[in-house]
Amino acid sequence: MRVLGIDPGIAIVGFGFIDKQGHKLTPVQFGSIQTEANTDSAVRLQEIYEATVHLIDKYKPDAVAIEKLFFNKNVTTALTVGQARGVLMLAAVQKGIPIAEYTPLQVKQAIVGYGKAEKKQVQEMVRMFLKLASVPKPDDVADALAIAICHAHSAGLQQKLNGVGKS
Repeated sequence: MRVLGIDPGIAIVGFGFIDKQGHKLTPVQFGSIQTEANTDSAVRLQEIYEATVHLIDKYKPDAVAIEKLFFNKNVTTALTVGQARGVLMLAAVQKGIPIAEYTPLQVKQAIVGYGKAEKKQVQEMVRMFLKLASVPKPDDVADALAIAICHAHSAGLQQKLNGVGKS
């Protein structure tokens, strides 16, 4: 199973593709989509959408996992991140790829085992799970890989739960 993890944003979208075979997780590609600050927001959203479609076409994920938007005190930030999430999800849906959404709490729980883990702990666990030499930068990239890992673990559990009671 190949998973695309996405940490949405308007300035920086972190992405990470990982493969899961059995219990083994392998990084495929990761990085960020970045847009210029003084560009019209509609243009920035278009750039994010087009870059995401290109990545999906190139790496062909079986699933997309994206961070759920949590309430932000800065309403403007929450709205722009919500818009970015929309175009990211649209790119996946148009390609027929199932989307899973995870809260930051769920991701921390899956990666570290503790929902209130610090960012550095999550980043170090991502590095260890994927056997990387260093923590990916910017932070959005490490967050995207954490979301992908969360889904890789959760999807297997979900499949097992769905199989319970079926004969």
